[in-house]
Amino acid sequence: MQQTNQQNNGSMAQPPMMISSKDLLYLTDMMSWNLNVVKKANYLAKDCQLPEIKQAIEQVGQMHQQHYQKLLNLTKSQSNQTVH
Repeated sequence: MQQTNQQNNGSMAQPPMMISSKDLLYLTDMMSWNLNVVKKANYLAKDCQLPEIKQAIEQVGQMHQQHYQKLLNLTKSQSNQTVH
C-alpha cells in the first residue's frame, strides 16, 4: 500500500513539500490581485474625508499588503527549490 499525504476524506493531512508550476501561477495571480487592492485602498484613503471610513480603507489595504507579503515570501522560498 502506497503512503500518501491524503486522508480518507480526500483532504491533505499536510501540504506537499513543493508546489507545482501551475500552483505557482495561481499564487502569482493572487499576489497581483492583492497588490492591486493595496494600490486602490491607498488611493481611496488619501482622498477620504470621513475618519472612520478612511481608517477602514487603510485597514483593508494593510490586510492585503500582509497577504501580498506572505505570498511573496512563499514564492521566494519555492523559487529556491525545483518546481514540478
